[in-house]
Amino acid sequence: MGPDLEAILGLKPLYDKNITGRGVTVAVLDTGLYPHKDFFVPGKRICDFRDFVHGRERVYDDNGHGTHVSGIIASGGRLPGGQRIGIAPEATLLPLKVLDAGGSGKLSNMLEAIEWILRFQHQYGIRLVNISVGMPVRNRSNPEKDVLVEKVEQLWDAGMTVVVAAGNEGPSQYTVTSPGVSKKVITVGALDREMMLGKKRSPGTRYSGCGPVPGSCVCKPDVVAPASGILSCDNRSGAYRKRSGTSMATPVVTGTLALLLSAKPWLTNLDIKIRLMETAIDCGAPRNKQGWGILNARGLFGAEESSLL
Repeated sequence: MGPDLEAILGLKPLYDKNITGRGVTVAVLDTGLYPHKDFFVPGKRICDFRDFVHGRERVYDDNGHGTHVSGIIASGGRLPGGQRIGIAPEATLLPLKVLDAGGSGKLSNMLEAIEWILRFQHQYGIRLVNISVGMPVRNRSNPEKDVLVEKVEQLWDAGMTVVVAAGNEGPSQYTVTSPGVSKKVITVGALDREMMLGKKRSPGTRYSGCGPVPGSCVCKPDVVAPASGILSCDNRSGAYRKRSGTSMATPVVTGTLALLLSAKPWLTNLDIKIRLMETAIDCGAPRNKQGWGILNARGLFGAEESSLL
């Protein structure tokens, strides 16, 4: 059994107030989505599907990564003991397949998918975009001019809250991947035991990407979230599996923000980013590893809404 995210993030008081992500649509750029039973509880919550790799029309996932990411965000399932799988169990998912069966993808597919989101943002009511995908920074001397960075910032400028992975190329400096180097989007790193205890990693191990951004003074990641042994949906009937990495930490943040937007739909992406910054919990790690700190899910709702908690 993986970590109980409901308990770790302190979400029960929100669920008790019926804050479940209902009414919030999340676009997920990944390997696709297997039609796992959890995405049909309490009702069908897959609003559409687009395949930018093979052009297929029926929803599928020939890798499993995208299904796992989507499950962390919005699975409606529970384990026999009652543990929830998804953080926002009534949020709506819009899976966009940009990676192939091996988990690899072309930049052109990513750009095409982002352009599609920009075109259909209002038709589907897309509020959140999850990108648990990282690519090498092509323009290291000026990352802001990286073509993928420029494209995701168009999503941000259109009003969507974009949450992206820091990548798993750390722990050295300057290892955050694109589009995580964008100064606008919310970049998520992995919270792990070594970070909490201030321990150094064994030589050769690679994990959460660390800042700062090359060629600038931008500090990334922005926040860190649970990322080790996260249990979620797999691309087989009724199956679950554990995965680790910033790809898992990213949907933990996205799912939490889906809860926030379902309770406070008037918040802008800048409002959300400020709340993340002001409420994150300092775990004592260097800024280039933890950003503002650990995601503080309950703190996001603010002291003025203590009645929720």
